[in-house]
Amino acid sequence: MKIVIDLGKIGRFLKKLVKPLVMLTAFYLGANAVLFIEKARPSDFGFYKDIFSKEMVIKPSPSYPMRKIADSLTPQDLEDARIAWKYFENNYQEKTGLFNSVNMYPASTFWDISSSFHALMSAYEIGLIDQDEFENKMNKGLSSIIKFKLYQNELPNKVYSTLTLSMVDYSNHVTQEGVGWSAMDIGRFLGAANRIVKFYPKFTPKIDSIISKWNIDRVLGNDATLHGIGFSFKDKRAKIVQEGKLGYEEYASKGYLVNDYDATESFRYTDFLKFVEIYGVPVGADTREVKYHPAYNYVLSEPYILDGIEYGFDINSRELAYRLYKVQKIRYKKTGMPVAVSEDHVDKEPYFVYNSVYANGRTWICYAENGDEANEFKQLSTKAAYAWASIFDDEYSKVLKEALKGLNDPQKGWYAGRYDKNGKINKALTANTNGIILESIAYKIRGPLLKIKPQKKEQKNK
Repeated sequence: MKIVIDLGKIGRFLKKLVKPLVMLTAFYLGANAVLFIEKARPSDFGFYKDIFSKEMVIKPSPSYPMRKIADSLTPQDLEDARIAWKYFENNYQEKTGLFNSVNMYPASTFWDISSSFHALMSAYEIGLIDQDEFENKMNKGLSSIIKFKLYQNELPNKVYSTLTLSMVDYSNHVTQEGVGWSAMDIGRFLGAANRIVKFYPKFTPKIDSIISKWNIDRVLGNDATLHGIGFSFKDKRAKIVQEGKLGYEEYASKGYLVNDYDATESFRYTDFLKFVEIYGVPVGADTREVKYHPAYNYVLSEPYILDGIEYGFDINSRELAYRLYKVQKIRYKKTGMPVAVSEDHVDKEPYFVYNSVYANGRTWICYAENGDEANEFKQLSTKAAYAWASIFDDEYSKVLKEALKGLNDPQKGWYAGRYDKNGKINKALTANTNGIILESIAYKIRGPLLKIKPQKKEQKNK
C-alpha cells in the first residue's frame, strides 16, 4: 500500500495551528510572569493587582484649604515653640549630645533621634537658639551616632542608650545582639540627614561617615522595597519582613529616594491601595490586612502630616491626607468632640498605642503594639492636632487649636494628648510630640522643611 503525503494540506493545517499555539504560549508565559510577581509581592488583589494598579486613579477633591506661608510668627506661635523646646532642654544629655525619647528616660529609638534633629534645626530656624548652641548640639549628636555599634555590623539598632551609646532593648537593658533595625526609622533619619546636608553643609562629612557604614542594601533587598527586622509575638523570633503600610511606607521611602537609594517600589501609593468609605468619604487604606501580613494597616495622621511638613505633599499624598483630615472633621461634627488620631505614647500600660481611623477591617479603632484592643486610650493627639492646624486653614483647624489649650506645662513641654473617655490629660512627654510641634511652627514660615532654604529670623525669642 502506497502512502501519498500531501505537503500542501499539511502546510495549511499547520498554518491554522500557529495562531492558537502563539496565544497559548503567550498566556502561559504571562500567567507565569504574573505568578512570579504575586509571589514576590503578595497582595489581596491577587494576580490582578499588577495588571490593574495603573488604572487606579485617585480623583482629587475640588479644593484644599491649605495654609499660606506666614510672613512672621505670632506671639502665640513663639510661646508654643518655647514650650516644645523646653522638653529638649530638659532631656538633653550633655555628654553625648543626644535627647531622650521620653521624658527623663535615657534611651532613644532612631525615629525619635530623627525627631530630635528636626526639632534642633527647627528651633534654630525659629530663633529659639543661637548659632553656637545649634552647631555645638548638632556636632556632638552626630559624633555620637558615628560611634554607635550596628546591629550585626550592618544597620543601626532600633534603640540606643542616650547616656552610654550602647545598643539597648525597649526596656533600656543593654544588649550585645541588639533588637534589629527598622526600615521606617532609617527612612526618617535619611530625611533628617538630607535636611542637614542641604541647609547645613558643614556637617556633611559627619553624615557621610554615619551612612557610609550602613548596608542599605539589606533594607531594600533585591526588589526596591523596605525590609526590617520584625519580632513575632507568636513564636518569639526575629526575622526579616516587609515593613510599612500605606502612608508610612511611602513617607519612609522618600528618605531613601532623596539620598539616591532605589526605594521606588515602596513609593507607589497605588500598589496596595483600596478605599474604605467612612462617613461617605473614600479613605485610602492598605489592602494588606494583618491576617495575611505581619503588621497592621493603621490609617492615622502621623505619616501624612510628616510628609506634608517635611517634603511637601505630592499629588497622591495630598489627596489621601485631605480625605483623612476630612473624616476626622466630620466625626467632630457628629460627636462634638475634637478628633485628631495618631500613634502616641500613653502614660500607663500599654505605654504606646495606634489610634486609627481604620485598621484591620475596623473603623475608629485603637490598638496596642501587641495587637490588643486599647480603645480606652483613644485620645486627641496633641502633635496631630497641632500639625493638621498648621497644614490646613479652615474652621476645623481653629477648633483643633482651641482644643490644645491646657495640654502643656511651660516648664516641661507639650503633653501627648487628652483621653476621649474621661477628658483627662495623657501626661506622657516625648521627643516626637514636641519635635513635631517645632517642625509645624517652622513649617508656618518656611513651607516644606526639606524644600525651601530657611531665612534666619531676626527675633529675640530667648
